[in-house]
Amino acid sequence: MTGVGVGPGDPELLTLKAMRVLREADVVFAPTTALDKPSRAERVVREAVGVEVRRLFFALDDTGGLTEARTTAWDEAARIVLELFTSGARRVAFATLGDPNVYSTFAYLARTVADREPRVAVETVPGITAMQDLAARVVLPLAEGGEPLTLLPAVAPDVRRALDAVRAALSGPGTVVVYKGGRRLDELVDAVERAGRADTAVLGTDLGLPTEWIGPLTSHPPGSAAPYFTTLIAPPPRGQRGGAL
Repeated sequence: MTGVGVGPGDPELLTLKAMRVLREADVVFAPTTALDKPSRAERVVREAVGVEVRRLFFALDDTGGLTEARTTAWDEAARIVLELFTSGARRVAFATLGDPNVYSTFAYLARTVADREPRVAVETVPGITAMQDLAARVVLPLAEGGEPLTLLPAVAPDVRRALDAVRAALSGPGTVVVYKGGRRLDELVDAVERAGRADTAVLGTDLGLPTEWIGPLTSHPPGSAAPYFTTLIAPPPRGQRGGAL
């Protein structure tokens, strides 16, 4: 079973290896929050590769942490995948947004499958992440010289703790990237402003979709809604060229 990163939304960002693995797979799955609803990953695969995609339900909208809904969905998805191998499938691919090893649903599916049937080989194909796409679009280096690069999610059962982690990262050196911050955007903007990084911070929402928005953080209307798939990049103050070396 191979987890295939398909990028943040633009079909042109699929790698050649990702396209080959998806074409060669006996079955290609993509996660969804409802079986009658195509996901972004499914749309990317259909447009870029043109293969049939089967949907696997995951409780992606559940924000309660390790809930019964989440674990039940992982177990059921693993059962479906393992039934395919039992019936003769040799190559099963799972398309996931971004990279399969970065905040991906695939990690939970892979662990469940491996626990139930250790003989199933699990592999991954890396994908372009949202922070890479956004940084490329605005020509913003994510890291220079000895700068650290910190990636954090703005969602968690304990939202206060998640936001505190963002504030702590912003008070340190290096670039801070925040994923999934749409529902907490006003609080994130406040944290970036207090850290003195608002003038250089950028925001991207729904990357690769017709509804995407990319621009300086300061130009996003205060109090306006932002989608779940929101990426914030707040670089550190940079003075002289090569100053971080």
